[in-house]
Parts: sequence; structure tokens; C-alpha cells
Amino acid sequence: MLQKTTSREIETTAPQAPSLEQTISSALALVSRQYPVMIFTLLLCICLAGVYVFTAPKRYTGTAILMIDSRKMQGLQTQAPASGGDNPIDSAMVDSQVELLKSEAIASKVIKDLKLVESADFMSDGGGLLSSISGAITGIFSDSTPPTEEQRLRAALARFASGLGIKRVGVSYVIEISFQALSQDLAARIANAVADGYIVDSLESKYQASRRAAVWLQDRLKELRTQASSAERSVADFKAKNNIVDAGGRLLTEQQLAEINTSLTAARSQRAEAQAKLERITAILNADSDDSNVILNDLATVSETMANPVITKLRQTYLEYAAKQADWSNRYGSTHLAVVNLRNQMREIRRSIVDELRRTAEVYKSDLEIAKAREESGQKSLNDTIAVSNNTSQAQIILRDLESNAQSARALSDNFLQLYMVSVQQQSFPVTEARVISQAASTLPNKTSPRTTLILLAAIVGGSILAALVAILLDMMDRVFRTVSQVEQFVDTRCLASIPVIEQGAVSAQPGKATWRFGKRDKPKPQQAPPRYGASGTTLPLPGSAPGFSHQQSHRDRLLSTEESVGRHVINAPFSRFAEGFRSIKLASDFANFGAGSNKVLGITSALPNEGKSTISEALAQTLAQSGCRTLLIDGDIRNPSLTARLTPAAQGGLIHAVIGQADWRDVVWMDPQTNLHFLPCAITSRFSNSSDLLASQQMEDLFQQLRQHFDRIVLDLSPLAPVVDVRATGGLADSYILVIEWAKSKVDIVERVLSETPVVRERMLGAVLNKVNVSVMSRYDTYGAAYYRNRYYKRYGYVD
Repeated sequence: MLQKTTSREIETTAPQAPSLEQTISSALALVSRQYPVMIFTLLLCICLAGVYVFTAPKRYTGTAILMIDSRKMQGLQTQAPASGGDNPIDSAMVDSQVELLKSEAIASKVIKDLKLVESADFMSDGGGLLSSISGAITGIFSDSTPPTEEQRLRAALARFASGLGIKRVGVSYVIEISFQALSQDLAARIANAVADGYIVDSLESKYQASRRAAVWLQDRLKELRTQASSAERSVADFKAKNNIVDAGGRLLTEQQLAEINTSLTAARSQRAEAQAKLERITAILNADSDDSNVILNDLATVSETMANPVITKLRQTYLEYAAKQADWSNRYGSTHLAVVNLRNQMREIRRSIVDELRRTAEVYKSDLEIAKAREESGQKSLNDTIAVSNNTSQAQIILRDLESNAQSARALSDNFLQLYMVSVQQQSFPVTEARVISQAASTLPNKTSPRTTLILLAAIVGGSILAALVAILLDMMDRVFRTVSQVEQFVDTRCLASIPVIEQGAVSAQPGKATWRFGKRDKPKPQQAPPRYGASGTTLPLPGSAPGFSHQQSHRDRLLSTEESVGRHVINAPFSRFAEGFRSIKLASDFANFGAGSNKVLGITSALPNEGKSTISEALAQTLAQSGCRTLLIDGDIRNPSLTARLTPAAQGGLIHAVIGQADWRDVVWMDPQTNLHFLPCAITSRFSNSSDLLASQQMEDLFQQLRQHFDRIVLDLSPLAPVVDVRATGGLADSYILVIEWAKSKVDIVERVLSETPVVRERMLGAVLNKVNVSVMSRYDTYGAAYYRNRYYKRYGYVD
């Protein structure tokens, strides 16, 4: 079917990101939908900000600027103090000073110097609205006893910390000290007092550190001097006891060991060289003397190493004969007498070379023995010298330790003496790196709280953001169908048409007759009771009547009077958007029938009642009948046949009677004389509980087989999906289904749930219809999808509403 192909196309099509224009349009549409809530939220934020501005107490800020300068008074110092306080200040040190300015020690000193505990301006919170509310709540739960002196001091410290602001200016050595208070003079005095208190505290801490360092250094210096003198005396006594005399800083045995070690190293090198030459010559002699590779390769290396002129000359002659022998062999052949003579001469030369090598090997063997004897003599001398110097070395080691201890003690004593002199000097003249470069002034206008402009601006910006978030939240919670794209996204099918709502007075039969509003329903009038089915499926007679149908009406009486019906609007207003929507549904059903087999029976259903499925069924049937198709409209909502109550309130027989055989379907079909639409009502007089069994019965399928032979198209108005299960039993009746969705009323979750529970409808769904659409409101939700519904497009082609 066409619907299955369309679903596959929708699934395989990758979602595209919205363009900038679509995003802007969607944002504007969101604003147009939710602007009352957004305006209310924004005004509420502005009002709250205004209330705060008018009720918050005015606060003033005094600002003093402090600079940390490590180069100050540096000319008076010759060396850094022991505490390290005058070392160049780095970034971390400046940050540490900022935290020191915030410390409780500085705050307590300022509070005591300025007597802030007794100041009403300082201890008062300003009397703002928020403070009054907070104080009232705190007073309910707090104790009524007067606070102690310690509690008042802690409260003053807390208020002092809340009003104090210390920050570093950029990455410089400048620190800004600010304080907020209810009066300008108080804020300036506290800011200046914090700066002065920091400087005084810094000087005091340096003086105390220098004094403690001087006392400790003096005691330590006495101990170090005693230790240095004792170490030097130990060195002198040890030298005299062991008869140790320095000769240029070294002992005589040390010089002898160095010379013997050098000679021994040279002897070992000579022995290794002689042994290597002997091994090489021996390897050549052990090789095949008739092999020419010995003469050409190994012999060349040995002759160059030995520099033997005899071997060199013999090898050169051999190479010349070898060249001639190769040349003459090529010319005269290898058996020529001259070639044979050359080979004999070359053999004799090889023998001479071997004899010379043996003589040379004997010479190398003698050299190796001499080198070994020299090496053994040097090793023996070294061992004797080492044995002699062992006793002297032990004493020398002890002496060096004593000398090292004496030097360390003397150097440490000198350093502590220098540090003591510097500490005494700084104790008499302490300096600090901090200085005030700008004091807080009490005459300048420095009101900092509340900042009216900033608060109002923040209220506008924050209110706008909050309004947007509220609008987005409300829009996300709006889980109803409002656009065509939502239908296609959540239902996973095509939206065949968007049927606009028909306002009151748009449909009337004649002037003066009663008017209809789209979606209005009448209660069915009492009619004949439906049949009852037994457990075995046999038909039982209707209550209160004999078997058979005896209430037949004449053909003249079975004429539809649909002038007051909303579905008739497609005939009365053919150039309206209402009629154009049903032409779109008809066209989709025609295409679904093309090349896909029979698609005569079209079931119309909805998720819930009152969504307008009966009106859609009637209007679609009128459209099909007007186009020339032999069309039959059947009221298949057996539980609540509202279409029968609207079109044929006087019908005495209908679908049920034709199924059970009490009447022929031709005797109970009604007809519209204008469009030749045939209508098969469903006449009942009481509630019918086994309607699903009737729809799934073989009699119902046989009836529909007869109807398929007489009509081109059959529109079947079915019951809703959620309340009853009748639609699930129509799988053998309907070829395809159309789902009616009420605009702005049908819940997405409900529609998805009922479709998942009714697979026959989902599998055969031709599409969905968005019903009762308010076009002007819909255009705000779907700027692009609803644009073609606007009047200015329809009027160009003669369409009117």
C-alpha cells in the first residue's frame, strides 16, 4: 500500500537541521504563542527589583589603596634578615598579604581602636525590608537575654567581615581596601584604619621576629665558637702524634703510586698489542697456504701491520704473476707451458711468504714474553708500594675528617656572626614593605548600594531569560497536536489534510433554520434494539420483536436531509478551505488505490470521542459522491451511532438488521438526492455490548462483499480506539484507515498508545487528518506548514471561507 511506502521513506530520510530562517521563525512563533506569560514574568521580575531598590538601605564605600614595595629602604640593609621578610616579594606573597588584611587580628584591632562595638551606625543593618523580615524571623527563635561582651564582639567581627573588601589590582603589587557602611565618614575611617593597622602589625611582627632571632643567634654563636676551637686543636694534636708532614698537599707514597700505576698501564698495553699480532700471524699460518685468499686478503692486513718490506715485495710480485697468469690463460689456455710456469712460480712465492711469516711469528713471540715480564715487574712494584702506604692512608683519612669538621665549624661560626650583626641592626631600625598611596576620602559621593541601574538592567535581562525558559517549558508541556509536522513525527504517517473549524452560523439549511457548530453532536433517538449473540455465535431475536424485519420504509421516505449537517459544507461551500481539505483526502485515497489492488473500504476512526470522525466521514463521502463515484457511507459506530442520529433520526432499520438477515441492505439504505450519496445507518434502541463480535462475524464480511460489488467507494465510520475495541475487529472489513486527530485537544501520548495497541490500524493507515484547526492560531505554531492556509493565498484562486 502507499502508506507503507511512505512510512519507509519517512524512516529512511535523515533529519535535517533547521536553517537560520526556520530557527528565527520558530522563536518568533514561540513568543507569539506565549507572550502573555512572558510579559507577566518579565514585569514580575522588574517589580521585585523595584521593591528591592526602594526598600534596600543605602550604603557607601570608602576605598584606601596600599602598595607592597620590597625595594623600600633597601639601601639601609646590607643583608636579608634571618626571617626572610625583606626578600623580594612574589605574586604568592602578595596574595598572602591580601589574606592577612582579611584576618581577624586586623579586624579586632580596628574595632577596638575605633570603638565600633559602641557605634550605632556600624552595628545597625540599615532597616531594609529584607533585613526587617529576617530580623523578625530570627527574633522568634532567638533567646531574649542581652548578649555578652564576647557575643557583641563576634557580631561586630561578622559585620566587619561582610562589609570589608580586599582585592589585588590586576597582577601588580597594589592592594585595594574597601569598606561598605551606612555613612560615608564611617566607611572612609574604617578603610584607612585597616591600612594603618596592617602597617603597624607588619612593623610589630618584624620587630618581634628580629628580637627573637638576635637572642637565638647570640646563644648559638657561643656554642659554634667553642666547637670550632675544639676541632682545630684536634687536627694539630693528630698530626703531631702520627708524624704527618704535608708536601704540597700530598704524601710521598701517593706520588710513587701514581708513577707506578702509569708504567703498569703502558706495560699492559704493549703486552696486549704483541699478543694480538702473534695471534693474527698464527691464524694465517694455520690456514691453507695454497689458498690464494690468504695472499690477497689476510696477508695484506698483516703486512701493513708489521710493515715487513720482504712480505710486501713478495705479495706485489705474486699479484703481478696472478694478473699475467689470468691474461695468458685467456689467450693461450690454462695448459700452456708459460701459464704452468707462472703457476709454479706463484706457488714458490706463497711458500716464501709463509716462511717469512713463521720467522716473524717467532719475533712476536719473543716480544710477547718480554712484555709479560715487564707487566709482572710493574704489578709487583705496585703491590709493594700499596702495602707500604696502607698504614699512612688510614691516618690520612682520619686527619681529613678532623680538618673538614674544623673548617665547617669555623665557617658556620662566621656565618652566624654575620647574621647576628644584621639582626641587631634591623632590630634598632625595623622597616616594612607596605605603604599607603591613597587614603579613603569621606567627602566624595561614593554610594555603591543599591545600584539602581544595574539592578533594573539585571532584572530585565534575568526576567527575559526566565520568561523565555517559562515559555519554553510551557511549550514543551503542551503535548497536543498543533502542527502537521507533529502529526507526521509522532504518528509516523502522512497528514492528509488540516480541516479548519467551521464557526457557528457557517452551515445552515435555510434562512431561519437552526445553525450548527463543527463538532456538536446530538444524542441518538430511541430506535430498534440491536441483535444479541450467543456463546456459539448464533443470532438471537431482538428483544420485543418477532424474527424478521417488518418495519420497512419506502424509498421515498429514505432520502437524506443533510442541509443542516456540517459535512454538507463541502457541497454548499466548494471553494472553502474546508472543502479543499477533503479534496486532498480524496486525492490521497485515489493514489492509494492506484496499482495497489482494491482499496474500496476506507475506515474512519479517532483516538477519543468528540474528535469529529463522524463529520469527517460524512464530508469525505459527500466529496467522493460528488466526484461521480458510487459511494456508500456506513455508520459503523455501533456503540454510539451519532452519524445515524444526525442524518437519519427516523431510521427504523440499518446495518445490524442487514447483517442478521432481518432486512435486505437495499431496503435500509438512505440516499442524498443531490449528490447520490448512499448511507447505511445503524439503528439501535439500547446499549449493545457485543458489537466487536458482530463486526468480526462472517455475516458482516459477507455483507461487505456484497457492498463492494455495488459501490466504488465505501466510507466506514468506526468507533474511537481508546474507549472500545470494535476497531480491532474490522481487519476483514476495511482496506485502509484514516485517523482523525482533533487539533489542540488530542494528546500525543494517548494517540501513540492506542495505535500501538491497534496494529491493524497502524499497518493499514492511509494517513491522518488534523481536525477542527484554528488556522490563525495554527500559523503561530507552524510558520511554514500553515502558511498556505492563510486567506491571502486562497483568495487569489477564488477560495473563500
